Formats: sequence, structure tokens, C-alpha cells
Amino acid sequence: MGQKINPVGFRLGITTTWDARWFASTKKYKDFLLEDIKIRDLLMKKLRNAGVTKIEIERSANKIKVIIFVSRPGILIGRSGQGLTELKKFLLKELKVKNANNLEIVPMDIKSPDLSAYLVAQNIAEQLARRMPAARVMNQAIDRVMRAGAKGVKVVLAGRIGGAEIARREWKFAGSIPLHTLRSDIDFASYPALTKSGYIGVKVWINRGEVEI
Repeated sequence: MGQKINPVGFRLGITTTWDARWFASTKKYKDFLLEDIKIRDLLMKKLRNAGVTKIEIERSANKIKVIIFVSRPGILIGRSGQGLTELKKFLLKELKVKNANNLEIVPMDIKSPDLSAYLVAQNIAEQLARRMPAARVMNQAIDRVMRAGAKGVKVVLAGRIGGAEIARREWKFAGSIPLHTLRSDIDFASYPALTKSGYIGVKVWINRGEVEI
């Protein structure tokens, strides 16, 4: 079972936590969910160059707290916090929130970007879109991840790799990826690479070691 399901979802409540933390009545649940999706879509597009890995959203009463995990916080915060102020104004306008105190944005620095499956997958996808050789791209990504201190990494590509006529699946790995071991800190992400011959799916698993349960 551990081979088939999302390894992050498999470990929810054990080694990982939910990206959205709030409770709502049946009537408000749909509105909050749609608002969460909108917040994530807006921020991922606007902060693309900042290296956003994930966005967590907490709600309490009328307040929304947005926690942004980013590898380049300087781009998000800006000089003297101006970037963060502008981002808050942007979100207040898009979400139609009148009281600025009801929205809080908290940037969190990612110390090891090469241990983030999302950033690794995004980087691979961008290189494939620039028509870089798939084997070289995968090998370089795996080398960077292992040098960053990972216990294991696996990269899978699926699609018309290298412009081939027939779609195929390729994978490379190093170290160990114990998907059935719940105490293993496994990060997983997928990202689409748009090439001239169509989309190539990129999936990355990173084993960051074991955590105490």
C-alpha cells in the first residue's frame, strides 16, 4: 500500500501535518475551501521566483493566517519589509478582506532547498522545458539532494521524454526510500514539465531520515 498512495498523506498526523488547519460548519466549509485554493493559486503564481515549497493556512474566528515556506525569503519580504506589505495589500484586495488585522502573512525560511521535493521537481521540470537531456538532469538533481544530506532520493519521469514518438517511463534513485516505514520523513512532490512534444510528469521522493514518533 505504501508504494501506491501519496507518502505525505500516508503520514498525516504521524510525521506530517495538514496544510489547512481550521474547522467550519457545513454551510461555510465550501467557501473556506475555495478561498484556500484561491490563496494558494495566487501566491504560487506571484511568488514563483521566491522558491515557495508549500503554503499552510490557519483560521480562527475571522482571522486568516497564511504561512509561506520559501527558500528565498528576501524576495518575499523585500527591502525593509516592503515586499511583505505589498503582498498583504494584494491578498486583502483579492480576498475582499476589509480589516487588515484579519489577515496575517508569516514567511518561513527553508534552510535546505535541495531537501524539498517540490523545489527539486520544479527545477527538473524547468530544465526539461529548456530541452536539457533527461538523464543528465536527473543525475544532477540526485547528486545535489544526496550532498544536501538526504538518506535517499528517487526521480520518475513519464511522457515523451526527449521528444520520443512513444511515451515511456524513466526513473533513477540513490540511497533508500522506505515508503512503508511511517517514522521515515519522506517528502514527495509532482510537477508538470511543458515541452515542445507535450507534458512530461516529474515525481520526486526524498528520504530525509527518521523522526521520533
